[in-house]
Amino acid sequence: MSKTILYARVSTADQTLDHQRAQAEAAGFEIDEVVSDHGVSGVSTTLQERPEGKRLYDKLRHGDTLVVRWVDRLGRNYQDVTDTIRHFMRQGVVVRTVINNLTFDGATTDPMQEAVRDALIAFMAATAQAQAEATKEAQKAGIQAARNNEAKYRGKKPSYDSRKLMIVTDMLTRGAGTSEIAKATELTRQTVLRIKKDPAAAQVALAKWGL
Repeated sequence: MSKTILYARVSTADQTLDHQRAQAEAAGFEIDEVVSDHGVSGVSTTLQERPEGKRLYDKLRHGDTLVVRWVDRLGRNYQDVTDTIRHFMRQGVVVRTVINNLTFDGATTDPMQEAVRDALIAFMAATAQAQAEATKEAQKAGIQAARNNEAKYRGKKPSYDSRKLMIVTDMLTRGAGTSEIAKATELTRQTVLRIKKDPAAAQVALAKWGL
């Protein structure tokens, strides 16, 4: 009997396993089991290098479904993410994301559909790595600002948190309009436009406020 397994990677104190499961269930997924890694980085560790991530390779069988909030839960490195998704597809495992409701499987034999699927996998993996690098640079900028005593004046507290910022940048990458993003995130159009104009500055603002 096939199973649906949610894999959650909880890397910071502001992320929770319950939140990731609630998101999945709210999106209509019926989760049979949850496998999670806590306090691990998606940049420096591959899925197979994580204690619980390694278990997925033993647990998942042909016909099973692996659910992740987004591909960044599998990793933040382009090559690692693409290799991981393709490995599971070869095993007959379907990989699905909560955000964007994407489905990756190896069932299709049509060359055009395969090309579209593989291009989408590559795009999502590249986006995950780009976001990780942008976050890292923003954190460096925030640390440097603090050292220069610039952080004494932090400005107005951002109306968004790291989760909403990720959703905004993801939707912008997919070409969504400002009004659509504002409605989805409950942010003002002006806030979305500021993030669009300078996403790195948005990350710095979060770092200064510890959000």
